[in-house]
Amino acid sequence: MVSMLNMEKKWVFPLVISSLVCTILVVTCFNMGLVSSVNKINSIFSIFPAHISMDQRKPGYAESKIDVGPSPPPPAGPALPRFAYLVSGSKGDLEKLWRTLHALYHPRNQYVVHLDLKAPTEERLTLASRISNHTIFSKVGNVYMITKANMVTYRGPTMVANTLHACAIHLNRSKDWDWFINLSASDYPLVTQDDLIYAFSDLNRNLNFIEHTSQLGWKADKRAMPLIIDPGLYMSTKSDIFWTSQKRTLPTAFKLFTGSAWTVLSHSFVEFCVMGWDNLPRTLLMYYTNFLSSPEGYFQTVVCNAPEFAKTVVNHDLHYISWDNPPKQHPHVLTLSDSDKMVQSNAAFARKFNQDDPVLDKIDKDLLGREKGSFTPGAWCSGKPKCSEVGDLNKIKPGPGAQRLHQLIAKLSAKAILSRDQCK
Repeated sequence: MVSMLNMEKKWVFPLVISSLVCTILVVTCFNMGLVSSVNKINSIFSIFPAHISMDQRKPGYAESKIDVGPSPPPPAGPALPRFAYLVSGSKGDLEKLWRTLHALYHPRNQYVVHLDLKAPTEERLTLASRISNHTIFSKVGNVYMITKANMVTYRGPTMVANTLHACAIHLNRSKDWDWFINLSASDYPLVTQDDLIYAFSDLNRNLNFIEHTSQLGWKADKRAMPLIIDPGLYMSTKSDIFWTSQKRTLPTAFKLFTGSAWTVLSHSFVEFCVMGWDNLPRTLLMYYTNFLSSPEGYFQTVVCNAPEFAKTVVNHDLHYISWDNPPKQHPHVLTLSDSDKMVQSNAAFARKFNQDDPVLDKIDKDLLGREKGSFTPGAWCSGKPKCSEVGDLNKIKPGPGAQRLHQLIAKLSAKAILSRDQCK
């Protein structure tokens, strides 16, 4: 009996210790899971900071009357994002493109600029000379001009080809960027690059901002079924598309989507479209060769027919554009009368603008803090005069534009997270 009691005593201590260890492990695992879940929830609903500095506010807009507190520090976590831009233009767009480039410029980003074959040789040579002789551009080396100009007819597939060309150049020149943004010389930013960088800092880097819908409506009969030929594919002079006498039925191998020609594409999706390890991007590129206004459908149809990317789509192009209803080939030209609507849209960009329209001066003064002929200032700016030298690229100074853009992205992301507005 005594022997049995002694044996029980020998096992009591190990048993107690084992129980304590198991309890600690269970509690730890539970806590880790809870923390992980809380972090995931917080990442959905707390992507955006509550306060953005209004130090940069200017008179003339309603936002100047709002006080939202001190400027926050740059976000912790992932490194600040970088953007790869295409800014394209045609005949007579040299000065517009040059101004838009300065308004968009940030040394962290990459830029491809293009004047198509319709632009006179003198304009293309002037642009190339300005870039090569520019102190900051030549020092940083992040502005690249497509010197072998492409023919671009905006109602045909050549615009898609030109966009893919710019994507390929960016992939070849640098892997260090997160989103590709295509703009024209008629576009203009409504936020600073520091605002844009800040607004995207905590976002999933796989998100794609592509306005899209599968409800083709009148476009099914007027655009999807007719067959067109774009002379820009084989001619060196610009001419309009022409129509064939035949029509085709809607496809059954994939579902058609339509939307805006202006997009913000993730690095991973750009690689998918350009590298083509799946045959879908190539197949759709061939299909859209004979499609009217293919820039309004190609990327939409690719992303929504690729299951791994369909869940990454945010249904917006981050532009303010004023259209007729139903929309015509081109949107309204924006003027001073559109100023408040542009700001209230919370968009990052707007289009389209006439060259040196007074509304651009108002945007420079009130939203960007940009002086004529100079860059939009940011925390990177150094030297005298301001922005004549490159400072710390890892510092940003978000202004009121960051708050506006945060509000828009928060609303759009909530829909995307709940899959309420994706590829439908």
